[in-house]
Amino acid sequence: MKLTIIGFWGGYPKQNSASSGYLLAHEDFQLLVDCGSGVLSKLQNILKPEDLDAVILSHYHPDHIADIGVLQHARLIQGFLGKNVPTLPIYGHQFNRKEFAKLTYKKITKGLKYDPNQVLSVGPFQISFLKTDHPVPCYAMRIEGGGKVLVYTADTSFKEEFISFSHGADVLLCECSLYGHQNGKSVGHMNSFDAGRLARSAACGQLILTHLPHYGNIADLKTEASRKFTGIIKLADEFLSISL
Repeated sequence: MKLTIIGFWGGYPKQNSASSGYLLAHEDFQLLVDCGSGVLSKLQNILKPEDLDAVILSHYHPDHIADIGVLQHARLIQGFLGKNVPTLPIYGHQFNRKEFAKLTYKKITKGLKYDPNQVLSVGPFQISFLKTDHPVPCYAMRIEGGGKVLVYTADTSFKEEFISFSHGADVLLCECSLYGHQNGKSVGHMNSFDAGRLARSAACGQLILTHLPHYGNIADLKTEASRKFTGIIKLADEFLSISL
């Protein structure tokens, strides 16, 4: 399994960057996890939109879904240009019916609901879910493939259930919207200490901090997380690639 960071900013994309979007590749299958603002533009540096095999969404905040519409248009136009572009499955929860309905567009994309209580098979991946603590329904994902495990927290404040959900993950792709002195409980986000604590308690192989803030010195997030977790810690960065 190979992870490539496409976008990693929280809330909105920083100049010339993108908000949440993560590409997972395994056995020639390309899965995009979240598709925030700027993701389609950045994705095209490494993969054509028509070469995606599936998309899965954690929730429907714009910084995680803003580029779904332009992804649909990209595949539509490539079809007009004569390419054989199959219908793209986009997996999402159905607890916001208005946004879920937008995932289906002509024969270009098809919205498919996932049941958070069941393991979902997408290509070579097995995906299980955990409801996060966030202002809207949002689901973390434990993605398994080729004997490796990646856990993506999506957007959430810290909750104890994450420890067992993330246990033994090779990579913990953990949101880190706040610095250590900030309390994210009321806004549904984690800080750097929360991320480090989770990685340590769940015995993860390495910690990747993502969904980063637009202010302060983001290098401090890594320093703060290292007070709780002594393993490998990296800040998400554009096109950072990790082979599991």
